[in-house]
Amino acid sequence: MAAAGGGGGGRACFVLGASGETGRALLRELLSRRLFTRVTLIGRRRLSLGEEAAGVEQAVVDFERLGEHAAAFQGHDVGFCCLGTTRAKAGADGFVRVDRDYVAQAAELARAGGCKHFVLQSSQGANAQSRFLYLRVKGEVENLVQAVGFDRCTILRPAVLLCKRQESRPMEWITQQFLGVVARVCPTAYSVPVETVARAMVASVLQPGTGKVDVLENRAIHELGKAVPQQGT
Repeated sequence: MAAAGGGGGGRACFVLGASGETGRALLRELLSRRLFTRVTLIGRRRLSLGEEAAGVEQAVVDFERLGEHAAAFQGHDVGFCCLGTTRAKAGADGFVRVDRDYVAQAAELARAGGCKHFVLQSSQGANAQSRFLYLRVKGEVENLVQAVGFDRCTILRPAVLLCKRQESRPMEWITQQFLGVVARVCPTAYSVPVETVARAMVASVLQPGTGKVDVLENRAIHELGKAVPQQGT
């Protein structure tokens, strides 16, 4: 992959959570735009990738012993984090461990390994003081990542993600169908396609930040995602 030029994010990046919907869309975006000379996927298992991803590196780590895998985070200019699970899938304790603890520790290792810009997918309504577990954990991890002290930190707070999930979530599918209709009238209010989030994550690296920490709410994600033309258009 060719190196980024101009306002590009540097020669190397890593992606946490590449097996999820946003992570897969982000990987496609990175590969199609050829912004980095090296792309590393850091996860608990190797992913089956197509020929177009032949140059992508994969580092398999044990998130319960993440400190033993510091080498996986070495030498990256930019870190993209889409790591997350659900309370229904992992239980309350598992959700906190993945969405807060794993992410915070990964951010610390990334900073120690030379990462300058950390891009975090959070959630609309994230608030460390919220009485709702999901929003509270998202707010807490935002604070923890900011405290690491990256040169730049970009936090995206998307609303409901519109995507075609590989795993079956019937109620979420129904919600997405409804929001897909609503999005035709109010495209930036309640939802956002994962492809738009992925493009916004990449755009945040290409464009100069407004400060040490940039927080992008759902409308800003839509706008930034549209600012980067889709490949092939």
